[in-house]
Amino acid sequence: MLVYGKNVARDLLKKNKYIKKIIIQDNFDDKEIISLIEKNKISVKRCSKREIDHLCSGLHQGIILDIPDYKYHGFHDIIQNNEIDFVVLLDHLEDPHNLGAIIRTCEAAGVDALIIPKDRQVQLNATVMKTSVGTLDNVKIVSVSNLVNAIEKLKKEGFWIVGTCLENSVDYRKIDYGGKIALVIGNESVGISTLVQKKCDFLAKIPMYGKTNSLNASVAAGIMIYEIVRNRK
Repeated sequence: MLVYGKNVARDLLKKNKYIKKIIIQDNFDDKEIISLIEKNKISVKRCSKREIDHLCSGLHQGIILDIPDYKYHGFHDIIQNNEIDFVVLLDHLEDPHNLGAIIRTCEAAGVDALIIPKDRQVQLNATVMKTSVGTLDNVKIVSVSNLVNAIEKLKKEGFWIVGTCLENSVDYRKIDYGGKIALVIGNESVGISTLVQKKCDFLAKIPMYGKTNSLNASVAAGIMIYEIVRNRK
């Protein structure tokens, strides 16, 4: 997987993560990063800005790293771990910036695991890596074939399923978040699917006081995650 940007590069190099190859722009002059590259004895290929622009579509800041693909955690390992009692599920998100921001929030709030579907869902890519700002390695991320089946298995393990929904829902502050909680965040455009809604024990809404009728998925996730954490302290 190709990832890019100075912050990502600095974080991976400081953690001494395995890096296959580094590509830097001819005039790249970040002394700290260059020193870390030399310290880690990683081979470097210098290219023109045009060549680097061709390799990635984002803001690369003159550096690209080729790293191994993320290794997902196993779903059964998660649900069979008695110490795990707060997980977040994403119902087919499409924006990598939202996924990266949610990963960062999960890490900051101490969420035990993040579960995403394999299909019709943005996967872990360079944009997600950059947006999550080095927190990817600190969050257990699970990829499942069927989100509804995963929810059913979580329910059997004693998890209460809380979905975010504007209709037929209650104020998120009025829900009891004691016990094992699985929070479901829906797609940016259509929210959580009808099938997923039917599997939820609670449907929560965040009141809107302005003219906007909904929040960005990562913002909604942040509000819900910290409300759950606050109630469990």
